[in-house]
Amino acid sequence: MTAVGGAVIDAVPPGVKEWVISLFGTADKVALLAGMALVIAALAALSGVVELRRRFAGVAIIAVFGVVGLVAVLGRAELTAYAIPVPLLVAVAGISLLRWLIRRLGEWQPVTGQPVPGQPAPARRRFLQILGGTAAVAVLAGLLASMLRGAAAAVTEVRSKLSLPAAASPAAPVPAGAEIRLDGLGPLVTPDRDFYRIDTALRVPLVDPEQWTLKVTGLVEREIELDFATLLAKPLTERYVTIACVSNEVGGDLIGNARWLGWPVRELLALAGPRPEADMVLSRSTDGWTAGTPLEALTDSRDALLAVGMNGEPLPLEHGFPVRLIVSGLYGYVSATKWVTELKVTRFADDAGYWTPRGWSERGPIKTSSRIDVPRDGRNVAAGKVAFGGVAWAQHTGIAKVELRVNGGPWQQAGLAPGISRDTWYQWKLALDLAPGQYEVQVRATDLGGVPQVEDRAPVAPSGATGYHTVRVSVK
Repeated sequence: MTAVGGAVIDAVPPGVKEWVISLFGTADKVALLAGMALVIAALAALSGVVELRRRFAGVAIIAVFGVVGLVAVLGRAELTAYAIPVPLLVAVAGISLLRWLIRRLGEWQPVTGQPVPGQPAPARRRFLQILGGTAAVAVLAGLLASMLRGAAAAVTEVRSKLSLPAAASPAAPVPAGAEIRLDGLGPLVTPDRDFYRIDTALRVPLVDPEQWTLKVTGLVEREIELDFATLLAKPLTERYVTIACVSNEVGGDLIGNARWLGWPVRELLALAGPRPEADMVLSRSTDGWTAGTPLEALTDSRDALLAVGMNGEPLPLEHGFPVRLIVSGLYGYVSATKWVTELKVTRFADDAGYWTPRGWSERGPIKTSSRIDVPRDGRNVAAGKVAFGGVAWAQHTGIAKVELRVNGGPWQQAGLAPGISRDTWYQWKLALDLAPGQYEVQVRATDLGGVPQVEDRAPVAPSGATGYHTVRVSVK
């Protein structure tokens, strides 16, 4: 099912994906799986109806979808030998169950006369037969689910026992006053459990770190292969970095700030020696997903890391365990490859990441933006001093100031907390004296280069949303 779901994600137009993400947020995968379950249920019912009317017509429907499942499995990058027969076995089980149910239905006739002593009554016998057939299907499904749970448990146990080395270059302490205390304003550092997750993997890839390797290939003087133990032995860097999804709407929450531990990518690429004509690195996940990152973003002074840790712990499975990419200043679709297994040094003219052929821009620099978190849009507040608060970001550039305006009036500068670094978001706060009435409040940020965020509204595609976040409050 996950293979078919992955094929569906790959095939649907970008606009549909954006609509799903905007509607369901980080529950997009649950929504897709629920939709697929409904479609499968409808097809199962259709198969039964047509099989009753014409023998083997329903069987043909199930067989076709078994073949579709096989093609989907064969097309996935994380293909394993045991996965190949699964769609065929499921199709065979479905066909067998369908034919068995059709036969039972044909035998289901009113029965007269007395039951034979020592034998179950006909109705009871038919019930037991149906129950037995259903149990057989359930056992098959249970065995498949058990295999997946067993693999997940094994990797989870490995992760729980993993001890990360201390950073050779620790993160600087969080400056005093960087986190503003205001009810409703989220933490400066996002906990793992609250960190957004947007990717194309319906099932979290399960990667044993002992089996993990990273290859550097392409336009390099020397190809390199790195294993996990060698990576952990490198002088690791720890930094706070805020990352964001290009699908983040104005005022959205597909953004988070964490403390990452990893090895600078520039040091790995320096060992490989990129050739002069190279201008891009195509990173590949174990599930086949790719991102095209500008080479200069991985070789300049910014904190671009092969990350192994998040907030003091090994990466969570859903956030890329055992290794992922973190690159400051770029949207995730061109940089934040989870479960990374290959870095191919190449050119934009020759290769493209997963999203670029689907209509997104090539390089994906993050745009300066800001958000009002307190009070929320549509809230009622008491007259008097009303505290507004939120976050602003311009990763790898930094924020100089944040301003608010009320009902289109003059801009008023908010109090800006010191950022952890230019690579993280900043919190801000401003108390406004508001009399009873209806108010529309907007926020804008200006980066350290003196460039304000863009006012004109633009959608997330093809290069990130723009516009001022606006909330409407009713003052009583």
